[in-house]
Amino acid sequence: MSAIPFTYAATGRIDASNAPSVEAELLAAIETSGPALIIDLSGLGYMSSAGLRVMLVAAKRAKAAGGKAVILGAQPAVAEVLKMSGFDRIIPLTDSESAARAHFGS
Repeated sequence: MSAIPFTYAATGRIDASNAPSVEAELLAAIETSGPALIIDLSGLGYMSSAGLRVMLVAAKRAKAAGGKAVILGAQPAVAEVLKMSGFDRIIPLTDSESAARAHFGS
């Protein structure tokens, strides 16, 4: 896939209080910018199970639209949650923007 990915940067935390708005933003980004999505979690300090659900919904929507989602820069605590829950087998986790963009051929 040689699409130009859109980067969505999440900051602070994703939990039950803000997961619906984060989900709406991600889905809107897929609709308006296309299904190639980099989710930058470098500024995210905490993610609850509600946040995991948001990541899954976004990845599924991107895939259904012919694209994919890649996670960039997850901080250690967030990366551990993603790996423990098996999300690293569903959504690629990358440490650099160039590695994230490589998933899209750009």
